[in-house]
Amino acid sequence: MNTRATAARVVERVVAGRRSLDAALADGLTGLADARDRALVQELAYGTLRWYFQLDAVLGALLNKPLKARDSDLRCLLLSGLYQLRHMSVPVHAAISESVQAARDLDKAWATGLVNAVLRNCQRRQAALESVIAASDSALYAHPGWLVKRVRSDWPDDWQAILQAGNQRPPFVLRVNRRQYTRADYLALLRERGMEAQPLAHASHGIRLTSPLPVDALPGFSGGAVSVQDGAAQLAAELLDLAPGQRVLDACAAPGGKTAHILESEPALARLTAVDIDTRRVQRIHDNLDRLGLSAQVLTGDAAEPRQWWDGRCYDRILLDAPCSASGVIRRHPDIKLLRRPKDITALASRQAALLEAMWPLLSAGGMLLYTTCSILAEENDYQVERFLSEHANAECLTADVPWGRPGIHGRQLLPGDDDMDGFYFACMRKA
Repeated sequence: MNTRATAARVVERVVAGRRSLDAALADGLTGLADARDRALVQELAYGTLRWYFQLDAVLGALLNKPLKARDSDLRCLLLSGLYQLRHMSVPVHAAISESVQAARDLDKAWATGLVNAVLRNCQRRQAALESVIAASDSALYAHPGWLVKRVRSDWPDDWQAILQAGNQRPPFVLRVNRRQYTRADYLALLRERGMEAQPLAHASHGIRLTSPLPVDALPGFSGGAVSVQDGAAQLAAELLDLAPGQRVLDACAAPGGKTAHILESEPALARLTAVDIDTRRVQRIHDNLDRLGLSAQVLTGDAAEPRQWWDGRCYDRILLDAPCSASGVIRRHPDIKLLRRPKDITALASRQAALLEAMWPLLSAGGMLLYTTCSILAEENDYQVERFLSEHANAECLTADVPWGRPGIHGRQLLPGDDDMDGFYFACMRKA
């Protein structure tokens, strides 16, 4: 199968089939044994979705009439071809000829002339196409129009930088398992292997690699020496103020990165319970803990319905990493731009409120609940915490004395790209 055709089908599964990019790629890469072919399909899929709203505007200007719905695979092939011409160093003749061949592999031989003409016109009409892009914020910043408006409203001084950060390639960041290595020792080990890396500014166990690598190439990865986790996500365990003997709950815990970091940070906890509603994702918690040589009580259950799984004993610390729009991690998951809808934000905010209500009775007096999201939208963050505090007199929001992020009404907000971290929100609440 032509790699361009494979990539087009992956993109189509996201755009038309509304599947996640991870799931679409898992299917699309099956049967591709050559590592170079797999890498190209992945690059084309990620890149086409990252720049989708810009490429779509360009395609609209190059087509004489819209394609029919049944030709969504062809449309995705054309978008992928435009991505190669506008954002990759692929030779023009190769991008065009391979895309023409891909049309045949998609059983669209009738469209080979169309593919050739569209891609060649993209080269010829570059100045006019730049004007088309500049005429729309959605095209200019390569984000859906509704999200551009929301970000602009919530962050009037930063909205352009936020959207631009969402189009950048994310850094490759590791968390060193402090039970096995100090960060300095693991950095030295990487240097010995010729792998260039730097310590993160704010995450005490975080390392950024200059160039991404397959995880199996990392020293000690299979034995649990390191995990892949963005620096922003690593800050959660540090904010929990962990101590020996505490009972800790990690709600909405899958895939288990923060669960593992908690256990690495404080080996003498009385118990750590990790809960998630998704059976398949719960297995990922088990897999991650097994690789790292860690153990916890892992439960499948709805955190909003604790009577299904709670043993009745209160927790000293609760981490509620709530389901959210994921608007702060778009650079890692560009399919969010296509999959998220405006109505989703209201539904997610309702779910977040229900989770906060369900978690609060499980927290002991004097205990701390850390509410986090990977969102940059106020409705999911400060507004959510504001509502909760107004309804719970025994809840106090603590001011985090940290050298990172931006102070909100109550919590702390990292915007995408701040210190090269993902967008995350943190609010620590103590129970009187």
